Amino acid sequence: CMNSDGHERILSWPSGLYGKGRSIMEKAKIHIYCGNGKGKTTAAIGLSVRSCGRGWPVVLSQFLKGSTSGELQVLCSLPDYHYVQAPTATCKFVFQMNEEEKKECRRQVQQHFADTVEAVRQYHAKLLVMDEVLDAVSLGMLDDETLAEFLRNRPEDLEVVMTGRAPTPCTDPLADYITCMEKVRHPFDKGLNARKGVEF
Repeated sequence: CMNSDGHERILSWPSGLYGKGRSIMEKAKIHIYCGNGKGKTTAAIGLSVRSCGRGWPVVLSQFLKGSTSGELQVLCSLPDYHYVQAPTATCKFVFQMNEEEKKECRRQVQQHFADTVEAVRQYHAKLLVMDEVLDAVSLGMLDDETLAEFLRNRPEDLEVVMTGRAPTPCTDPLADYITCMEKVRHPFDKGLNARKGVEF
């Protein structure tokens, strides 16, 4: 920012916010973006870009989602930004799968979670985004306690963001931030499909 005389002005946070409590603010936290409204993934990715801009190594891992969304090309070009692609090759929703397909999807998701944990270790990530991981748990594709155990034992400097319709019983008490996106109005209610460049 510039002063009226054209000189650069240095902005500082109030001491009560980032002063005495600085060590508390800097401790890695767990975020959950949930709800039936649009914006969960958008918010999570926005935070990941901010972290990347601060020089943090970032890992983005997507569960139960294809890899065709428009932001991925941009994100993967950022320095130290690492994408773990969703493992599911099928275009079906879980409720459309037969038992054999669900079993295979479960195996893929569990392997994907293991790959995500390895990516955190490999890239020394300071921010991990697990998009739709809460839905993977609620649909029975990933064990809730397995996810919670990782969160409890993660590196102390690893900030974690998770998205999905609702917190799970094991992740809810571990979260420091829980933000619920509530749908008030959406074009989908009028029959408009997802739009390229907006929803994906």
